Amino acid sequence: MGRLFGTDGVRGLANKDLTAEIALDLAVAAAHVLGDIGAFAGHRPKAVVGRDTRASGEFLEAAVVAGLASAGVDVILIGVAPTPAVAYLTDALGADLGVMLSASHNPMPDNGIKFFNRGGLKLDDDIEDAIEARLLDPWAGSIGERPTGEQVGRVRADHGAMATYEQHLLDSLPNDLTGLKVVVDCANGAASFIAPEVLRRAGAEVIAIHSAPDGLNINDGCGSTHLEDLRAAVLKNGADAGIAHDGDADRCLAIDELGAIVDGDHILAILAMSLRDAGRLAENTVVSTVMANLGFKIAMQEANILVVETAVGDRYVLEEMRANGYLLGGEQSGHIVMSDFATTGDGLLTALQLLARACQTGRSLRQLASLVTKLPQVLINVTGVDRSRLDGCAEVDEAVTQAAAALGEKGRILLRPSGTEPVIRVMVEAPTLEQAQSISESIAAVVRVALREH
Repeated sequence: MGRLFGTDGVRGLANKDLTAEIALDLAVAAAHVLGDIGAFAGHRPKAVVGRDTRASGEFLEAAVVAGLASAGVDVILIGVAPTPAVAYLTDALGADLGVMLSASHNPMPDNGIKFFNRGGLKLDDDIEDAIEARLLDPWAGSIGERPTGEQVGRVRADHGAMATYEQHLLDSLPNDLTGLKVVVDCANGAASFIAPEVLRRAGAEVIAIHSAPDGLNINDGCGSTHLEDLRAAVLKNGADAGIAHDGDADRCLAIDELGAIVDGDHILAILAMSLRDAGRLAENTVVSTVMANLGFKIAMQEANILVVETAVGDRYVLEEMRANGYLLGGEQSGHIVMSDFATTGDGLLTALQLLARACQTGRSLRQLASLVTKLPQVLINVTGVDRSRLDGCAEVDEAVTQAAAALGEKGRILLRPSGTEPVIRVMVEAPTLEQAQSISESIAAVVRVALREH
C-alpha cells in the first residue's frame, strides 16, 4: 500500500478507506510513537480531540477516543471545532497531542484525521512515518503492556474550551470592527457556531449563511469552494465584505463590497502591508507557494517586501516559517498562517485581521485588494500521463523554453506533477487570458503526447 499520510493527515472515504478500525489503531499508534519520542515523558499524557460537522465524525471520534484512552491517554473532548482551535487548545491546555477529525473542504462522504504535536504543531514527516510503521507492524499491538486499572485514559468534555479559543481570537485584534456589515458563509461546518459569534463580539453587524449543519450538508455548494451564494448575499444586503470558510475553518476567502473575489494572494498581501506598517513583519518577508500569482509577487516587490516561495501545501509554508522565524505565510486557497497568534492556518483569525485592517485604514476591501493586480491564470490538469518522467523530458523542456521566451518577464509557466494522481498540472500566467489559454493548451498537448502512459 502507499503512504497512509497525505499532505494533511490521513484522509479518505469514511467507513471505506477510513474505517473505525483504522482510526482506533492509528490513535493507539500515535499515542505510542509520541510517547517513544518523549512527548509524554514524566507525566500522564493528555490529548485534545475535536471534529467538524460530518456525520461520520461521530463514529470516528468514538474510535479515536477509544484508541487513545486504551493507550493510557487522558482525552479532552471539545466537540465541533475548527482545526485551528484544536491546534491552539492543544498548546493552551498543555496537551501532548491534538487530534482533529475533518476532511477540510472535501465533500461530506470523506473524512480525515489530523494530528498535532505538543505545542499545537503539525507532525514532521519522520514522525508520521513512525506512526504509520507502528500501525502497519503486525507486532505493534503486543509491544509493551496495555494499561489497566487506574492507568487507562479518562475521557471528559471541556465545555469551556471554545470560549478560551474565542477570547484568544478577539485578543489578537488591533482594533474592533464597529461599522462593518459582514456576511459570513460557514460552509455548514465547524465555523457555523463560532464564526458569527466572534464577528459580532468584535463589533461587526453579521449575516450568517450556510450555518445550519445537519451532518450531511457540509461544503455542499457553499463555503470557500463555492462563493456564488456569498457573493449574492453581499450584494443583496449591501454588505461591506463577505467571508467564506471551508468545512474545518482553516481557510478564509473573501468577497468585496462589489462582489469581486478576494483570494489568498490578495489577503496575504493586505496582511503583509499591515504587519509591515506596524513594524511587525519579521525579516520584512512573507512566505507563499509557487502557485502564488505573479501579480502578488510584483505587488510585494513594489512594496519592498521579500517573498520566499515553497512547494504547494500549507505544511511547507509552515516549515519555512518555523525554520527562519517568519511571521506571515499562506496560499492562494486561503490558508493563511500568522505565527504570532497561531501554529497553523486559521480562517477565523485571518478574517478578523483582514476586516480589522479595513476598519483601521478606513479603506474598503476592494481598495485594499487593489494593490494586487492579478495576471490571468490558466491551469490545465493533464491526465493519463507518467508524472515520474516529467523531469528531463526534452520535448516538454523545449516547449516550455520557447513559451517562456515569448512571455519574457510579463508572465510565467509552471509544470507540477500531482502528489497523488497520474496528473501533471500546467499553469500559465500571461498579460491576457487568451494568451494564457493558448500557451497552456500548447504545452499541455506536448505533455500529453510525450509523457503518455504506456
